[in-house]
Amino acid sequence: MAFNLFWSRSKTSSSGGVAEEAAPFSGITPTADDFLPAPQERVESDPLRAMFQQERFNVVLREEQKWKDHPDWPKVSRQAIEYLDRQMAIVPEGRASLMRTLTETPDAEALEFKVDSFLLDRQVVTNARYQYFVDAGGYEDLNLWPESVWTHLIQMRDQTGNPGPRYWREGRHDGRLSNHPVVGICWYEACAYAKWIGQRLPTEAEWQMAATWRIKSDTDVLFRFPWGDAMDRKKCNIWASQIYGTVPVDYYEQGAAPNGVLQLIGNVWEWVDSDLDMITEEGVQIVGDMMMKAARGGSFDAYFESQCTGLFRSGFNALTRSHNVGFRCALGLADAHWLGKGDE
Repeated sequence: MAFNLFWSRSKTSSSGGVAEEAAPFSGITPTADDFLPAPQERVESDPLRAMFQQERFNVVLREEQKWKDHPDWPKVSRQAIEYLDRQMAIVPEGRASLMRTLTETPDAEALEFKVDSFLLDRQVVTNARYQYFVDAGGYEDLNLWPESVWTHLIQMRDQTGNPGPRYWREGRHDGRLSNHPVVGICWYEACAYAKWIGQRLPTEAEWQMAATWRIKSDTDVLFRFPWGDAMDRKKCNIWASQIYGTVPVDYYEQGAAPNGVLQLIGNVWEWVDSDLDMITEEGVQIVGDMMMKAARGGSFDAYFESQCTGLFRSGFNALTRSHNVGFRCALGLADAHWLGKGDE
C-alpha cells in the first residue's frame, strides 16, 4: 500500500461561539456500557514515517542529519513544516503581570515578567493525538519522565488498569471524543507528551501573554480575554454556556486570540510549566501537601466567570488527574529550526 503522508481527519465545523448543531456527547466519565473505543491505528514500520504519522513533527525536523539520506525525507520534511505552520502561532514579545493574590485588587502584589516571542499550539492536545503517545509506549519510556516520578507511573492508569489517561479504557480513548481535549492527565503526563513530540509546556507568563495580548508597544494594551475586555459566553465553553461537557478543540473560532489560538478561555484548564506562586490577601504563602503547578483558563464546569479570564490564576497538585484539566504545547523560537524553511 502506498504511503500517504497526509491521512484524512474529520473536522467539526462551527460558526464560532456556540456550535450550530447540537452539543456533542461530552462523555467525561463514560461507563463500561457507554464507551466506544477508538480503533487501533496501524503505525508505519519505517521509523521516519512512523514519527510523521504520530505527529512528532518537531522531532523529525530536529533530527534532519539523521534522516537527510532517507528517500522520503524531502516530502516528509516539507509536509512536517507545513503542518507546524498551521498548528502553531507566533505570540509576539510582551509582558505579563501575574497577581500573587487570589483576588484582583489595584494594589495587589504582582510578579512582573518580560516575555520573549514564542510559538504556541493553536489548539489543546486531543485524545487522538495523545493516543499516539500511549500506543508508542510513552509510559514505559523512562527517558521522558523525571526520576522523581518513576514510582508514581504505576498510578497513571486508566479505568481498566492500563497505562493512560484516567478516563480511558483498555488503553483507548472513547472514539466519540477523538477531537476533544485529553483530560485525566497530570502535569507530569503533559510534560512527558510535550517532550515526546519535541516541544514543551508554556510558562505561566507565556500563557497569560497569549491570553491577554499585552504585546510590546507604545499603547501597552491589556485585555482580560483573548477577544477583548468583556466576557462573552458565546465565545467560550464555561458553565454559563450551558453545554456541561467538553467540545471539540476547533470550536469557538470567534473567541480566538488575534493570532488564531483557540479556547484559551474555557473548555479545559491548561497545565503550564510553572510552580503555583501565590499568597493570601494577608501575605501568607499558599502551599499544598505536594508540589503545586499552575493551570490557567477555566473550564466547561467553571461556575464563577471571574475564574474564566486571562488574568485569573489557579493551580493543582502536580499529580492531579482531573476531568477538566488538559494542556497545549509551546516552543521557543530558537528551537523552531524549521521557521522560514517552508517558503524555500
